Amino acid sequence: MIALIIIIFVLGYAAIALEHSIKINKAATALVTGVLCWTVYILFSPDKHIVSDELTHHLGEFSGILFFLIGAMTIVELIDLHDGFDIITKRISQTDIRKLLWIIAFITFFLSAILDNLTSTIVIISLLRKLIQNQKDRLFFAGIVVVAANAGGAWSPIGDVTTTMLWIGGQITAVNIIAKLILPSLICIAVPLIFLSFKLKGKIERPVIDINDKPISGKQQSIVFFSGVIILVLVPVFKTLTHLPPYMGILIGLGILWIITEIIHGKKDEEDKNNLSVVSALRKIDTPSILFFLGILMSISALQSIGILNQLSLWLTVTFHNDNMVIILIGLLSSIVDNVPLVAAVQGMYDLNQYPTDHYFWEFLAYCAGTGGSVLIIGSAAGVAAMGMEKINFFWYLRKISFLALLGYLAGAITYILQHQILGL
Repeated sequence: MIALIIIIFVLGYAAIALEHSIKINKAATALVTGVLCWTVYILFSPDKHIVSDELTHHLGEFSGILFFLIGAMTIVELIDLHDGFDIITKRISQTDIRKLLWIIAFITFFLSAILDNLTSTIVIISLLRKLIQNQKDRLFFAGIVVVAANAGGAWSPIGDVTTTMLWIGGQITAVNIIAKLILPSLICIAVPLIFLSFKLKGKIERPVIDINDKPISGKQQSIVFFSGVIILVLVPVFKTLTHLPPYMGILIGLGILWIITEIIHGKKDEEDKNNLSVVSALRKIDTPSILFFLGILMSISALQSIGILNQLSLWLTVTFHNDNMVIILIGLLSSIVDNVPLVAAVQGMYDLNQYPTDHYFWEFLAYCAGTGGSVLIIGSAAGVAAMGMEKINFFWYLRKISFLALLGYLAGAITYILQHQILGL
């Protein structure tokens, strides 16, 4: 059974990577792979009810991610319907490709720490469509945005789901993780940018701005833009205050923004009102990307349920007796399988008596699990979102971005190790 599920997962993974060659949409492949993994699991299990309960448990976990994704995408799309991103793009006049890349990367880096890596990726890629006309240039920027979003999320307790898991689990504290990981995370994105600064040259072409014939005023545009941004920023605050999962914050935020748009467009005729409504935004969001997410999460959860990921973590610990090596490898593995079950497995293997709160082990795990997923496009939520939004090819990312992401990842890891050994931080 285990061997068959692994074969199905590997074949599905290969089909996703070869999407453009076999001309089958990755969302379809991911859904088939996910369902087949669970089908094999339940058929070969003596107790069908236990497997069914496990699936229901996992569905509760990853449906939260999907609802969060739907809510965040809809809010961003609603801002775009009101040309809200023009408020930012009009203030970014830089066309030099190297300088603009640094600007976008660091906006993403700090935005990811405030929001989270998934939301910031959705926001920034929507912004890039207003800034860069050439699709090849935009793809390159989108790849760097993934690296910057994951690096920015690693040093914030709310920036990445694995860092949040460690924070909630009591393995790290908020102030300490910010102090210890901000430098390695900065190095993680700075190294690829420095490398690119010697290779890139020229200017980017800005999109032709259409004359705005939408029935919205500058005031209405500003209301929707700033309301949407404030709602996104307050989602982590809502989570901290209520202890409810992030998707609850994004859903109440979407409801509030929906009410705001209904009020400000209340006097318009029905056609204009509908074109600027949440209903219109929902039609425009990238549904195949959401289904792709669902398929990937189902596949990974099947591997987790049959114990493969726990065995993998245990094997790493037994084989490599060096904590640094184990954590670095876990980070790299998170680019192939989801970092959440890997971190959960490590949390279950080591208790706070062995490694107390704010121990070097937990902090380094937060960095590696948060940034290692950038090495492959499907290794992180930010990467999967970017892949769907900009139709990024798996092998294109592997050729153009993976090496840069690996350079940054290893440079940040070395920085953290040296920071601990030399400065005692």
